Amino acid sequence: MGALRVQGKTPQQLAEQRIAIVGAGSAGIGVAQVLLQAMIEHGVSMEDAKECFFVLDANGLLDQNQSYLTHEQRMFARDEDGGMNLYQVVKKYKPTMILGMTGIGGIFKEEIIREMAKHCPRPVIFPLSNPTIKAECTATQAFTWTDGQCIFASGSPFDPVTLPNGRTFYTSQCNNMYIFPGLGLGATICGAERITDKMLYLAAETLANQVTPEELSQGKVFPHISKIRDVSKNIAMTVIEEAQRDGQATKLRGKYIEDMEEYVRSKMYDPVYVPLVEKRRDFT
Repeated sequence: MGALRVQGKTPQQLAEQRIAIVGAGSAGIGVAQVLLQAMIEHGVSMEDAKECFFVLDANGLLDQNQSYLTHEQRMFARDEDGGMNLYQVVKKYKPTMILGMTGIGGIFKEEIIREMAKHCPRPVIFPLSNPTIKAECTATQAFTWTDGQCIFASGSPFDPVTLPNGRTFYTSQCNNMYIFPGLGLGATICGAERITDKMLYLAAETLANQVTPEELSQGKVFPHISKIRDVSKNIAMTVIEEAQRDGQATKLRGKYIEDMEEYVRSKMYDPVYVPLVEKRRDFT
């Protein structure tokens, strides 16, 4: 996920992050697992990384005493405060990120976002549910309630937001179109035996590192869609390199590619079609 820019942060700084995930289904738990992996990759212990997560379902904060939890959900369940609602979690634990995968429109209430903004100078707010009517909050609400200080991305598209002070923020749509083409391309080129969590993490990190300072200043957390081919190429290179390190690149085992960028580019599909000209014979 592009919002977790871990480059340059110390393990201690990463361990100070507090991530509230609302929605404990496969999407919410899957995101939690990738973020957990990112922290561990950068030196945070498993124990400390797990303490950063606050995952809620329809019954509130996940608790170890809840018998219905799956193994994956139990990994993120807490030892105390089970059943605490989102506002209570924000008020007590002061999350720096809030991610929504609930399918419940408007669940990120004004009091929740304003409370979050009190203790976090740059709150990360990702209402990721689709379609727009099911988004946990709108872009206008997020930027307004945080006075333009939030880092925002959504599952549904939103128009740019202009605040009363005249400053305009351009929203980003958090969509797998930025990751999956490059992931599939890289895996296909190298013949990867499987897609690992490490590949997914490195692909997300590659994507995040392609956002320019100018785009960040405009409130964007993903590159412009016009850069999608370069993004896909760079992600494919990352996936291939990881597959080679992990001994999974079945098509490239023992094969050294001097110019990996050019090699990947040569394998990319270019949607240019040659005009078809019908040839007619004159039988007169």
